[in-house]
Amino acid sequence: MNRRNQSNDYQCWLGYNKIQEQELLKYYRELLRTIVITGDTPVIKSAREELIKGIEGLTGIDPMIADAPEEKTFLIVVKSGNPYLDNLISKDILAKINEEGFLIKSVKRNGQQKIIITGKSDQGLLYGVFSFLRMIQMEKELDDIEIINNPVNSLRFINHWDNLDGSIERGYAGKSIFYNNNQLTDNLDRIIDYARLLASIGINSIVINNVNVHREETKLIDDKLDMVKKLADIFRNYGIKTFLSINFASPIELGGLSTADPLNSEVRKWWGYKVEDIYAEIPDFGGFLVKADSEHRPGPFTYKRNHAEGANMLAEELKPFGGILIWRCFVYNCQQDWRDYQTDRARAAYDNFKPLDGEFLENVILQVKNGPLDFQVREPVSPLFGAMGATNQFLELQITQEYTGQQRHLCYLVPQWKEVLDFDTYARGKGSTVKKVIAGSLFSQLYGGIAGVVNIGDDDNWTGHTLAQSNLYGFGRLTWNPDLSSGEITDEWVRLTFGNDPVVVETISQMLLDSWEIYENYTSPLGIGWMVNPNHHYGPNVDGYEYSRWGTYHRADHFGIGVDRSVKTGTAYAGQYFEENAIRYESIEFCPDELLLFFHHVPYIHQLKSGKTVIQHIYDSHFTGVEQAIVLKKKWEGLKDKIDEKRYSNILARLSEQVEHAKEWRDVINSYFYRKASIPDELDRKIY
Repeated sequence: MNRRNQSNDYQCWLGYNKIQEQELLKYYRELLRTIVITGDTPVIKSAREELIKGIEGLTGIDPMIADAPEEKTFLIVVKSGNPYLDNLISKDILAKINEEGFLIKSVKRNGQQKIIITGKSDQGLLYGVFSFLRMIQMEKELDDIEIINNPVNSLRFINHWDNLDGSIERGYAGKSIFYNNNQLTDNLDRIIDYARLLASIGINSIVINNVNVHREETKLIDDKLDMVKKLADIFRNYGIKTFLSINFASPIELGGLSTADPLNSEVRKWWGYKVEDIYAEIPDFGGFLVKADSEHRPGPFTYKRNHAEGANMLAEELKPFGGILIWRCFVYNCQQDWRDYQTDRARAAYDNFKPLDGEFLENVILQVKNGPLDFQVREPVSPLFGAMGATNQFLELQITQEYTGQQRHLCYLVPQWKEVLDFDTYARGKGSTVKKVIAGSLFSQLYGGIAGVVNIGDDDNWTGHTLAQSNLYGFGRLTWNPDLSSGEITDEWVRLTFGNDPVVVETISQMLLDSWEIYENYTSPLGIGWMVNPNHHYGPNVDGYEYSRWGTYHRADHFGIGVDRSVKTGTAYAGQYFEENAIRYESIEFCPDELLLFFHHVPYIHQLKSGKTVIQHIYDSHFTGVEQAIVLKKKWEGLKDKIDEKRYSNILARLSEQVEHAKEWRDVINSYFYRKASIPDELDRKIY
């Protein structure tokens, strides 16, 4: 697609719109007329193309690209080790750059200023180029800069839940950009643009199919491997490795074997041949992602084997090729009897995996959801983080808004993710944060990183709700550097996407930063979770837990609400945490109000730390959430003359829908609990 024909929506944060401030524009034009970028690898070519695209869009000039520096050259992009750097940058500074990091530094030579972008790898140079263009988009001065920027996490993953028929499980922005009618799409240009978007935020790995691997997707390691190869060829040009979700029962479904037992020699041999075939076609193939023994997916439990035995069998076959095996910890018995109050789905990941610590091979990574349940609006951090010091761990986040409004509601998730990353596990005393666990630094693990279940589809704006692009951008920036603040990331995205008008930046930034709390206010109170329609998970349904045939999830009765997860009287889930957190969650007195109903069953008249009763909090928060949603819409309407019509209309329509649906949530939830508790609203508001 020709860039001139691409909408602002489609271009996302890579719009490269022309600088409006005339003095700054003149400054950039003088500096960027002649550029040196050396190398002809696919990734370097991508960096060169991006520089040209960015500079043309931002300044309106067609830069001259040279292969060797001249005195008039301002921007020089070369890998470390290039002799040109010897007299410009000290070896001590270069030594601070890691394998995928980069340095952007201004230097003076013969009285002339130059900007050097350098790194140890092609990927480092590409990331440096994107960062440099980001600085220009944000209208930064380029004098006297020295930026050393290294990724904190070595593996920065996007997980697709795309199916080959073109559908996307938990997709809210159209159909797959990869597949259609069990074939690869014809629109490869869009996939190239997608690879650009991912590389611009530092993503270096992608899983291209659904973790629930159906019949057609199982064939991706077999007679549909050519589709994988074509996608891998595109992503490789942007420094992104390709991975596949696989069906654990593939030896039966594809190989005609009678078993998928991981300890069976024929099964091992079959997988060995299959891995060889894949690497023969895709030498830099990343490896496999597996969902096993959960929600009816096949796995080692069928053969009375444990998860380590299942994962290690596959990891052994991948290891000679440098491949890794990612094993999801989303494992629970969906047929469990929920009426048994000692049964607790939240316990499942820890109970299944903690006893296996130290038994997984070094190229196995356990992928752990941020919370013990399923990407709820509010839930505690999984106790599995920090509990397995001898095992590589990933954090899995959900960028696609399954339980947070499905990209029909504004719900910016970066503040939520920051809380998860900054959570102190106390695994090795104070300061043992989740971000240290997953980076591998706390326990000196070989692999570490973050995976995000992505939110894109074939809608023109990629994410259905234009403002939902911020979640994809924010995810990438946090995987690169989890120490960035929510405010920093938000400011970047708004400026890159909508420009630098201070009113626009301030208004949209505040809308984003407020939105998670607003959504929580009119949906699920005090950490209780769920209360959505089963299966599709949109809209209020107080008793709508998937497995409600086993009883309601929230365990509300006429006297109280909440799940007792204490050690003393409940499911003992609270005891899975290290002592400091276990004590806090065990006690109603010390438990944070926002998680109270997750950990404790309390009377409706229980007084929160705010001074309100639980029932009054439920009433108040739902009325407040609707009022806040109305304010979001009004704030956006105030930007009508500052936003292009297409994006303005798209976002206004979504915010209008959000207001109406917030009212529905308020009325359904409040009326349910009013009838359940028979306690009136203290403010005598109408409860339907």
